[in-house]
Amino acid sequence: MTRIIADISVSLDGFVTGPDPGPHNGLGTGGEALHTWAFSDDPEDRRIVREATARSGAVVLGRRLFDVVDGPGGWDDTIGYGAAEVGKPPFVVVTGSAPESVRLTGLDWTFVTTGLPDAVAAARERAEAASAAGGKDLDVVVMGGGVTVGSALHAGLVDVLSLHLAPVILGSGTPLFVGGPPRTLVQRGANATSTATHLTYEIL
Repeated sequence: MTRIIADISVSLDGFVTGPDPGPHNGLGTGGEALHTWAFSDDPEDRRIVREATARSGAVVLGRRLFDVVDGPGGWDDTIGYGAAEVGKPPFVVVTGSAPESVRLTGLDWTFVTTGLPDAVAAARERAEAASAAGGKDLDVVVMGGGVTVGSALHAGLVDVLSLHLAPVILGSGTPLFVGGPPRTLVQRGANATSTATHLTYEIL
């Protein structure tokens, strides 16, 4: 079964970027500390990255995050979703309009201009097709940014919330949770490593 997993790193005070994020400072001031775990040599951190990547049938992201990762200081062959892991999933970007050009032409990009539910549906189709071709269940990962993850949660589009709680207090930045209806969560996993606490919740 294809699950929709919202997966994001967050500070102890609830921010997914530091202050003043922008195209050339995607994680904001001090925000790099949120992703220390993803580049860690801790064996458990590496296992979490490896297993999550292996189950990713498609990845959804917002336009702001796309502009950061596709920008001149963004992803390359060594840094980015699935870098150094087996294969890279297709990416679905929810946006008001498709960009005129894409720097990362080696990745599979789809631009959806009709809203987040349609972007998630398109990603589900890609993940289910890959699942059928590969003979194993694959997930859709909603990776961010924070507004996209929060909107997916508020819209009831998410089955599982995966948080990587970084031991840092940023003070301000982009909050993960801003309003929205209440949600009941069931904790399914809690794994503390040397760099983060990895939390998994099923959303009822």
